[in-house]
Amino acid sequence: MSDLNRLSATEAARQIAVGKITSEALVRDCLQRIRLRDSDVRAWVHCDPDAAIAQAKAIDKARPDGPLAGVPVAFKDVIDTHDMPTQYNSPIYRAHRPHTDAAAVALVRHSGGIVLGKTVTTEFATRKAGPTRNPHNLEYTPGGSSSGSAAAVADYMVPLAFGTQTGGSNIRPAAFCGIVGYKPSFGTINRAGLKFVAESLDTIGVMARTVEDCALLVHAVSARTMPDLKSQLPHAPRIGFCKTSRWNDASSETRIALETAASSLALAGAEVQDLTLPNDFDQLYDEQELIMNFEAARSLADERFRYGELLSEHLRMTLEEHWKMPRVRYDDAMRHARECRLAYRAVFSELDVLLTPSAPGEALKGIESTGSSLFNRNWTLLGAPCVTLPFGRSEKGLPLGIQIVGRYDDDARLLQVAEWVRHKLA
Repeated sequence: MSDLNRLSATEAARQIAVGKITSEALVRDCLQRIRLRDSDVRAWVHCDPDAAIAQAKAIDKARPDGPLAGVPVAFKDVIDTHDMPTQYNSPIYRAHRPHTDAAAVALVRHSGGIVLGKTVTTEFATRKAGPTRNPHNLEYTPGGSSSGSAAAVADYMVPLAFGTQTGGSNIRPAAFCGIVGYKPSFGTINRAGLKFVAESLDTIGVMARTVEDCALLVHAVSARTMPDLKSQLPHAPRIGFCKTSRWNDASSETRIALETAASSLALAGAEVQDLTLPNDFDQLYDEQELIMNFEAARSLADERFRYGELLSEHLRMTLEEHWKMPRVRYDDAMRHARECRLAYRAVFSELDVLLTPSAPGEALKGIESTGSSLFNRNWTLLGAPCVTLPFGRSEKGLPLGIQIVGRYDDDARLLQVAEWVRHKLA
C-alpha cells in the first residue's frame, strides 16, 4: 500500500492526468484502507472491489480528460445507482436495485470519476442511526444523516463523498469527523434520483479533506465555474460573526473556538464585525422542522401506509403526527421562510460571509443519536451555501468545526473566503 488514498482528489486527478500514478493504483489503495478499517468504522453499506477496479482500468485505458478522471467517489445510500443496491437504510428496500443512476452519479461517471460504493445513511436520511462509528474515536457518533460519507472521507477510505442535507446532515457529520463539508446553495446539484424527505429543503452536498476538493466535485456535477482559490482576494474578507439567537446552546468549547477564530481572522487582516440577525429569524429553527416533517409525511406516504410496521417507531410516529397537522401551519411557515430569504440578502450589503458554529459541540458518545442540527437548520431553510472547516479539538480530542455561510447563489465567493480562512487558521 503506497498511501495514494491520502492524496487530495485534486492532486490525485493531476497525477493521473500526467501519468505519474494510475487510477487503478489509487483505487486499490482506497480499497485496502477499507479492508483494514471498515470492520471497525462501518462506513460502507456496499462496495464491490472488482467492479471498482474494472472502472479504474477502463479509465486508465481510455485516459479521459474529465475533471474527476480516475478519482474514486462515494455516494450516500439515498442516491440511486443502477449497478449497486440503494436501500435508504430501510428494510422496505432491502436489495433494492434502481434501473437508473441519479443525476449526480451519472455526472460523476461522465466526468471520469469512479463510483466506489454506497455509504451508510440513517433511515431515509432522518433520525434512526446506522452502525457507523467516528474514526477519531469509535465510541462516538460520526454525526448524520450522512454518517458513512463523513467517516469514509475522514478515515482516508475515499477522497470525495456525497451527502445530503435537509437539516444539518452534511455540515454536522463533516464537523464531527474533522473534514471539510460543503452544502451548496439550494438546487445547485440536480436532485433527480435522490430519495426525497422534504423536497423544498433536500440539498445534495459534498465532503472532502480540502476546500478545493469540495469545489472540484461540485464543479464537475453542476457546471458551476471552478472558483480560483489560489489568487489573492480582491479585498480583505468582510466577515460577520453571527453567534445566532441560540449561542447559549453551543458548548463552551465551541464558543471559545469561534471567538478564537474571529480574533485570529481579524489579526490576519479580515474585517470582522458582530452580526445580529433580525429577531424573527429565531422562528426558522422550529419552522424548518415543521416544514421537513410535514413534507416527509407526504413524500414517505407509501412507505407509511403500506409498510408502516417496517419503519422505526420514531419515524412512524413523526409521520403520523405531521400527517394530521393543519396545512395552514405549513403554509405560514413557508411564507415566513420566503420573507426571511428576502431579508437575508440584505445582510450581505457590507459583508462577504458569516462565521457561525457548525454544531453545538463535539460528537456525542455512542451511536444511538447523530447529534443536533440546531446550528444548521436555519441556513438550510434559507437555502444558503455553507462550508464547515475543522478548527481545533475538544478536551476529549475530538474535532471541532467552524461554519462559513454565504449569500444564496454566491458560492464562488463563499469558497474563496473559506479557503482564505482555512489558510489563515492553519
